[in-house]
Amino acid sequence: MAHSLSAKKRVRQSIKRRARNRFRKEMIKDKTKGFISALASGDLGKADEALRKAVQQMDRVAQKGTIHKNAAARKRSRLQLRLNAARATGGKGKTAATA
Repeated sequence: MAHSLSAKKRVRQSIKRRARNRFRKEMIKDKTKGFISALASGDLGKADEALRKAVQQMDRVAQKGTIHKNAAARKRSRLQLRLNAARATGGKGKTAATA
């Protein structure tokens, strides 16, 4: 348990920061799940829009420092690979969603 005033303040700040970071990461997960479900449905237009929103969210979170910019780039690349695989197969089948 913190005793000094500055230590108590740091505890308060870390609680707020943790909540904020968890929310930001959860937003990335939600947008990614939206993209994956759109991709699984076979609607490439909807999947493209969902990918755009997910990438935008990842870049924003990386800019704030919640995740590293290279981690955001890696996630972005993997999602783009999935979309490209779906386009190559015409948006059909499970291979596009799991690739």
